Amino acid sequence: MVGIVSYGAYVPIYRLSREAIGAMWNKGVGKGERAIANADEDSVTMGVEAVIDCLHGMDRSQVDGLYFATDSPPYIEKQAASIIRAAADLREDILTFDVAHSLRGAGSAMRAAADAVAAGSAKRVMVAASERRIPAPNSDSELQFGDGAAAFLIGDIDVAAVLEGSYHLTSEFIDTWKKPEDTYALTWEDRFVRDEAYMKMIPQAVGGLFKKLGIAPKDITKAAFYAADARTHGAIAGAIKLDPKTQVQNPMLDNVGNTGTALAPMILVAALEEAKPGDRILFATYGDGADAFLFKVTEQIEKIRDRRGIKRHVASKMMLPNYGKYVEIRELMEWESARRGARRSSLPVIWRERKMIFALYGQKCRACGNIQYPRQRICIYCQAKDNFDPIRLSDKTGKVFTFSMDQRAQEIVLPKVFTVVNLDEGGRFYSVMTDRDTTKISVGMPVEMTFRIQMGPSENLPLEGSGLYNYFWRVRPVRC
Repeated sequence: MVGIVSYGAYVPIYRLSREAIGAMWNKGVGKGERAIANADEDSVTMGVEAVIDCLHGMDRSQVDGLYFATDSPPYIEKQAASIIRAAADLREDILTFDVAHSLRGAGSAMRAAADAVAAGSAKRVMVAASERRIPAPNSDSELQFGDGAAAFLIGDIDVAAVLEGSYHLTSEFIDTWKKPEDTYALTWEDRFVRDEAYMKMIPQAVGGLFKKLGIAPKDITKAAFYAADARTHGAIAGAIKLDPKTQVQNPMLDNVGNTGTALAPMILVAALEEAKPGDRILFATYGDGADAFLFKVTEQIEKIRDRRGIKRHVASKMMLPNYGKYVEIRELMEWESARRGARRSSLPVIWRERKMIFALYGQKCRACGNIQYPRQRICIYCQAKDNFDPIRLSDKTGKVFTFSMDQRAQEIVLPKVFTVVNLDEGGRFYSVMTDRDTTKISVGMPVEMTFRIQMGPSENLPLEGSGLYNYFWRVRPVRC
C-alpha cells in the first residue's frame, strides 16, 4: 500500500498584521496576520526546512527521489530541487525535478511520487512544496499572500496515511498569470474566477473522486483543499456538501495567509497532526484544473507526532513592527547602494567543498575525537594528520559562546549578529544569527542551524558579486 510515511512543514517566524498594512494605505482591511519570510529566506530555504522536519529521526539515505513544487523558484534556469537535496544531505543518485508554473504543482508531484513507488522504481520519494510570492503593494494579494512550506515522504512501508485513490482534472482556464518580464502576478476579476474556476473545478474533481471510490461526503473526516480566500474556501466546502465545523480543516488564511502551491499541502499537514487511525482525509489542489486525493490514516500516525509541523511553527512567531520593515525585507524599494562592492564567490571552491557548504559536514578526529569545522588536514587539538571521519553538523544544536553586533555591515536586517557557537556534541561554529530579537541574545543561548541565503551585495539584494544566490548555514534561537 502506497501513501504518506511522514510529513513536515515550515512557517517563517515573522508575521505582518493586516492592521499594519491598512495603516500604511489608510484603509480598513480586517484583522489577522500573514507569515513573512525573512530577508535571507526563499522557497528553497523553506523547502529545506520542511524536508528536514519531515525526515526527523529517519534515515535520509533511504530517500530515492525529491520532487519540488513552487511558483517562486529563485532561478529561472537552475533546478531548485538539486539545492534542497544537497542541503538536506540526501543521496546524489536520486531523481530530482522541479514542478513549476501552476499552483497545482504539489498535487502533480504527489501523484508522480505515488506512481513511482507503486511501479517499484523508487521505495521512498520526498514531495516538497514551498512558496515566497511577492504581492503588489496596496493590492488584495498583499493582504492574502503568506509564505511557508510542506513536505511528505511517500512510500509503501510504515505508511501513516494510505492513498486510497485520486482524480485529476486539467483546464486551460486563465485566472492568475505571470510572464518573465512581470514584477507581480496578474489576475482577472475575482467573481468570475471564483464562480467559473474555484466553485466548479474543485467540486468537480472531488465529485469525480467520490464516484470513482464509491464514497460520499459523510465518509470524509477532514478536508484539506486550496482556496484563495476564506470566503471562497467556505463556499467550496458547501459545494462539496461538507460540514464546515467538523469536516473542514482550518485553512490558516487568517494567521498564515495564502501560501500558493504550499497552501493545500500545509493544510494537509495540519490535518494529519490531529488525525486518528481510521480517519479519511480529503486533499485537493487547484491551478489549471484540480487534483483530489483520499487518504486513510493508520496506526503508524502515532509514531510521527514529534514533527514541528504546522502547529508548533505557527505558535512560534515574532511580529514585524511596521510596514516599513516588511518593505525592507521584501526588497520592495530601491535602496542606496552600499559603499563596499560585493565579493565574488568562487564556483570551483563551492563545487569542491559542496559537502561542507551545503550539507554542513565537518570532521571528527579519529585520534582525539574532537570535532572541527571547516575541514583541514591537521587536527588543531592533537596535530594528527589526515585522520578524520566526516560528520554532519546541520542537525546539531549548540550554545552561544560569544557574539557581537555590527550596525554597518552589508545586511538587510541590521544589526548583523556574529556568533561563536559551542556545539552540544563537540566542535565550534562561527556564524551569523538570524530570526533573532537582539534584546534577548545572551551568552549560553541555545541555538540551532538553519539553511539561508547569505547577504552582502552592493545593491543590498540576496545575491553576491558572481550574480548567484549564495546559500549557507546560519544559526537561530531554537524555535518551538
